[in-house]
Amino acid sequence: MAIAATDAERRARSDNPFGPDLTNAEIDWLLTREPLSRIDPGNFPAGASLRDILRNETRVLRYRHGDIVVRDGDYGNSAFVMIEGQVRVVLRPKLSGETLGRRQSQKRGLWRALAQLWTNHALPEVRTGAEHNAAFQLRRLEGADYRVTLADPDQIIAEHRTAVIGAGEMFGEIAAVSRMPRTATIFADGPAELLEIRWQGLRDIRRRDRGFREHVERLYRERSLAVQLRESPLFKHLDSAGLEAIAAETAFESFGEIDWQRVYRALEDLGAAERVEQEPVVAHENQPADRLIIVRSGFARLSQAFDHGHRTIGYLGPGDVFGLEEIAHHARGGEAAGYRHSLRALGSLDILRIPAKAIALRVLPGLPAHLQPAPLRGSDRQRMAWGTGSDEAEVSQAMLEFLGDNRLINGTAAMLIDLDRCTRCDECVRACADTHDNNPRFIRHGRQFDHFMIANACMHCADPVCMIGCPTGAIHRVPEVGSVVINDQTCIGCGTCAASCPYQNIRMVESRDESGAFHLDPATGAAVVRATKCDLCVDQPGGPACQRACPNDALVRINLRDMPALASWVGRG
Repeated sequence: MAIAATDAERRARSDNPFGPDLTNAEIDWLLTREPLSRIDPGNFPAGASLRDILRNETRVLRYRHGDIVVRDGDYGNSAFVMIEGQVRVVLRPKLSGETLGRRQSQKRGLWRALAQLWTNHALPEVRTGAEHNAAFQLRRLEGADYRVTLADPDQIIAEHRTAVIGAGEMFGEIAAVSRMPRTATIFADGPAELLEIRWQGLRDIRRRDRGFREHVERLYRERSLAVQLRESPLFKHLDSAGLEAIAAETAFESFGEIDWQRVYRALEDLGAAERVEQEPVVAHENQPADRLIIVRSGFARLSQAFDHGHRTIGYLGPGDVFGLEEIAHHARGGEAAGYRHSLRALGSLDILRIPAKAIALRVLPGLPAHLQPAPLRGSDRQRMAWGTGSDEAEVSQAMLEFLGDNRLINGTAAMLIDLDRCTRCDECVRACADTHDNNPRFIRHGRQFDHFMIANACMHCADPVCMIGCPTGAIHRVPEVGSVVINDQTCIGCGTCAASCPYQNIRMVESRDESGAFHLDPATGAAVVRATKCDLCVDQPGGPACQRACPNDALVRINLRDMPALASWVGRG
């Protein structure tokens, strides 16, 4: 018997629809299209029916020839089903960042860097206007929506290897369910009509309909699983047959909510122990270690029972493994061991589970010596993929808790300030302004632990939720260096990135011309706004100006999951 949906589920759907309401006739027509026609409506509860999901969690999008649907490297939270027409997947060579409307960052020479001191504008947020980029066009639709369109899609089809996705086929599901970056650029090849399903709808359909869930999992196995396993050092020594055998036994699971930043904000007022209790448990301490767990995306807390609560041991991120030492101990003839720690999802977490027998039989025998786990002893601490593995300086227990509770382990280049050394001279702020046309891109305050502060500057996150939902791809990651930047030329001022950032590190500012007058939107007459944030001085010689300018060595840009580096810096005399 179908279970009725809760009032909360109904409100969540109706209060925040993904797009304009679909008519009953449109929904009827969609349900005749593949793969939706294979979904059994009887699997869905009253009040959260398949029709409700389609009405509130999907939208129909129409594209012209050359319109970009998704870009390689974008972070997305939706999947697409082709309804009419076709799209092209660019396989190789990949399209340049300039073609996709991304910011082109080149290191400035010494003279140009010095010239900033006297060529910067005196007025705030002056935009002189970028030169026209002939590789793409920014096309405004009705309302506030935009499309980035390739200037010559036929030439791209002629010069690149592409694949066609036609009616009834699905794409983007892997990025939607695991918040991984898109792996290819896809654009419309002629007029195309697509159904976009946001992650909530995709999750609910997968949960209710076994056939649809198996369809999505089959696509993941075919398109990504082998590649993902091959990237792990544990499996590089396997031949194709061995890797396929491991892949066949691999299961994947998701924990927490993909929009973890919303849940995180809701839990901010809880105590540390209460927050830990809210985190979904992936594996319990002392539970039989019958699976190797690999983090596919997101972060997990590693903890141990302590008194009447939990003590944080560390954190796992993408590519890290859990349970290898215990499995190896048993494979070498020792007694079957339970997991020595508990594993909990911090926000959204996607994992792979591989049976211990498969690891013992196929992986450990040929694993290179330097990757073989050390013998398991009762007093051993779990060795982190990112930890010291030694008795050298370590990050304190309290600081570990602080980083996890505030989700700061997401930061790959956080601004960490030693307040005991900082004299509040503001040289860091002035240096930032000098390198950004007299507009500092951070605020020297933020969350504090003891005498250390994580300032409100972009942390260039490992999981950059700010990039999800940008309609033009203006906010993106620079592949070569990993920093997250914004392209003024394609930023439309929608504010999606600023609203999504869990750390309040993106600001919306009104832009001016050189006379000081605000730029105005010709359609609305309102001042044009742009998103701004720290770009890690991606085009400056010598790296982040804030760090280089500090006269007291009180500031560092640091990866907060690099425990040796963090322990060394905070432990200075």
